[in-house]
Amino acid sequence: MDQFQQQPAWISSSTVETDLRVRTFVRTVYAWMFGGLLLTAFASMWVISSRAMQQMIFGNRIVPFVLFGAELLLVFGLSAALQRLSSAAAASMFLIFSLLNGLSLSAIFFVYTQASIVQAFVTAAGMFGAMAVFGLVTKKDLTSWGSFFFMGLIGIVICSVVNIFLHSGGLSFVISVVGVFVFVGLTAYDNQKLKRYATVTGDMQQNLAIVGALALYLDFINLFIMLLRLFGGGNRRN
Repeated sequence: MDQFQQQPAWISSSTVETDLRVRTFVRTVYAWMFGGLLLTAFASMWVISSRAMQQMIFGNRIVPFVLFGAELLLVFGLSAALQRLSSAAAASMFLIFSLLNGLSLSAIFFVYTQASIVQAFVTAAGMFGAMAVFGLVTKKDLTSWGSFFFMGLIGIVICSVVNIFLHSGGLSFVISVVGVFVFVGLTAYDNQKLKRYATVTGDMQQNLAIVGALALYLDFINLFIMLLRLFGGGNRRN
């Protein structure tokens, strides 16, 4: 009788506990990520539906640059001061970033058609979901992917800055195509990192959940933008 009650040899209590911790942590990360995305959508809709907000953000050329600079400061500040921040401060920085990014992203509704935006969003969601599952279930160590795609990200940033002055449609297309591959790869890599974050105990785990949510949020948003540039290139608003 006892032999049927014994746990299989290859399943230990520590393994079950670790799996449960990882699942709980991943759910927390995705809850924060989706919360950030909803706040971003709310901020964008606010701008679209308000003439006053449109005038405030797009009526002065300096404001978009101020928003972009504030977003960068929040991202780098959260990463640099992670160990010193309280969980409330880390969460506040993430939510403020999501709000500001929504104000900035509202510009796409004045540039691209609704059909292009929906197509890019649905495609981005599908690709993100597939690579997220891959990153979480694969046994392959994706550490090398992180280094490779991070270098690709740096290349995208440099080429994007150069293209501000060149205004090259061909270079913009190449950046978008490469960007899709880069952020698809980073999605898998960042999801696998969540399993390592889940092993951290104590107050730091909540901060790591915020950082994980920020990384996935950026992966999704940038993947969406790259696809929108590809799908919406010929469907811009006049």
